[in-house]
Amino acid sequence: MTERIESLKAGIVGGLCVCFSFAIASLLNTLVLAKYFQTLVCLHSDVNWPLLVSGAIATFTGFLFGVTYRYIIRSDRNPQLKAGGVLAFGLVRGLTQIELGWNSHSTIWPFLVLAAESLLWFAIAAFALDIAIQLRWVKPFSSI
Repeated sequence: MTERIESLKAGIVGGLCVCFSFAIASLLNTLVLAKYFQTLVCLHSDVNWPLLVSGAIATFTGFLFGVTYRYIIRSDRNPQLKAGGVLAFGLVRGLTQIELGWNSHSTIWPFLVLAAESLLWFAIAAFALDIAIQLRWVKPFSSI
């Protein structure tokens, strides 16, 4: 039971971090990138249904990342494994938007921006989870 609660706490930390990162990135895309860079104008988003669904999916993905990341650091303290987890979640999240055809445009730049944003979201979540584990807000898996 304790392991489930700790996994839930790690998932909440990951979900909140990715949710806040998503909100800040959407705001940055709308206010800066779409306004000043003509090739990235398709990144402009208003508060509408697809944006809210995308935010909910990002939050849920962050929750799953938190639980998975806690398991990754239990298995091995290898920094390459941690980076691989961040890379896997970030690329899957970024490339899913490309596959679904969201923000399609004639250049590749919007897709690269979205993939880089996704990597940044999960890197921030991993950093927050590392801090939470060091401060004992979230306990790593106990070795049995």
